[in-house]
Amino acid sequence: MPRFSVILPCFNAADTILETLNSLREQSFENWELICIDDGSSDNTRALIRGLAVQDRRISLIRNPGKGPSEARNHGALIASSGELIAFCDADDLWHKDKLSSLNRCFDDCWVDGAYGRIAFFSEAPQAAQVVSTVPPGDLSIPVLLGENPVCTLSNLTLRRRVFEAASGFDPQISHNEDLEFLIRVIGRGARIVGINKTQVYYRASPGGLSADLPAMRRGRRAAMATAARFGFLPDARNEAVHLRYLARRALRLGTGGGAALRFTLEGLCQSPAGFLHPWRRGGATVIAAFCAPLMPRVLRRHLFST
Repeated sequence: MPRFSVILPCFNAADTILETLNSLREQSFENWELICIDDGSSDNTRALIRGLAVQDRRISLIRNPGKGPSEARNHGALIASSGELIAFCDADDLWHKDKLSSLNRCFDDCWVDGAYGRIAFFSEAPQAAQVVSTVPPGDLSIPVLLGENPVCTLSNLTLRRRVFEAASGFDPQISHNEDLEFLIRVIGRGARIVGINKTQVYYRASPGGLSADLPAMRRGRRAAMATAARFGFLPDARNEAVHLRYLARRALRLGTGGGAALRFTLEGLCQSPAGFLHPWRRGGATVIAAFCAPLMPRVLRRHLFST
């Protein structure tokens, strides 16, 4: 039985899938299986995966019996995998070569139910990443998740199988922030998720994809907040301001029309000026850019607001 089952949903990922798969094959810890769940790709994603699967028997390819990444992850983790630990990876992200080795040591502690690390954000090459996430002190908690989710992406999450099974997986009705809702649900049920203060994931900052759908992000956030409320936690004005700042920065990076960045900024400042503006390098820069966006080159906006 493999120590890790890596669950990788994919859809028309031919441009990035080989780089992602190779970052997994280069792991210094080798006792793993990779379950790739294709969601109906029309490019040569499946052919590329099959080509590597011939070379590496740890890799397998199946079709998603449902639709969407949550259904794919649930099927891969609950039905197709056999590992003790469930790790997730997206088809355009990369892993540090020692990610699984670090996680293996972390899960030697029987009281750890889940783990995540730092994320480096890149556009062209992972070696050029200049922005790296932080791991807050202490175990992951619902109040922390109500502000800025330090896990950030499912490529950065590993759980014990029993924890994922007890939670019944991701809610397929949520198309964005399903990871946040899931984490709130898992922690609310008593799971202990810890941070590892090492860079483990290289996140490809792409202007497209689900993260470009700002209305879906807001709907997913509301669903996650409803789950938090069932466990007795409500976001305060500062939490909401931080989330609105995130949406404003996404709008700036995406170059959306209609003043979306300015609307999110003004709403966030009304919720909590201190929450929106702290730290100043993020909040203050967001306010200035929201007012100056029409005069700012798109390339500069994408660089400044990649996270």
